[in-house]
Amino acid sequence: MSGPAYPALHSVDQIMEIMHTAFDPAWGEAWNRRQLEDSLAMPNTFALLVDANGELINVDAGISQNAAGFVLSRNAPGEEELLLIAVRPEFRRKGVGETLIRLLALAARARGVDRIFLEMRENNPASSLYRMVGFEPIGRRKDYYLFADGTRMDAITFGLSI
Repeated sequence: MSGPAYPALHSVDQIMEIMHTAFDPAWGEAWNRRQLEDSLAMPNTFALLVDANGELINVDAGISQNAAGFVLSRNAPGEEELLLIAVRPEFRRKGVGETLIRLLALAARARGVDRIFLEMRENNPASSLYRMVGFEPIGRRKDYYLFADGTRMDAITFGLSI
């Protein structure tokens, strides 16, 4: 890791590979390559990749490592928004997700952040991970998500003080 922003610790190809295996298409939560590239082109958006041992992968080092998970966030003065987090199915329930959130918190803190926010659909099984690392529900958006079949679901906003 170099510097507080942890630059260049991501690979669009590796993130897309994880995204395709980690997100259930039924929910439409995976981003496409263009969305990811456009987001990462912004100076306030950051991505971290880790291997199966929870070690950061620095793609600029020229070392080819298999990524087990990633986290994508957006920074604003004093706060960070966790945009996406994903772990390959074969590495779930092995601490990779928790490690990603803890690394995000360290990087965000180095950027002067006091609080991390995220928003998720109310039935997202990742809520147990978020609660385990200290996120607390702080809001609800009624019928926020609209699915292809016309059904709606609430969004839950979580916050974590760091």
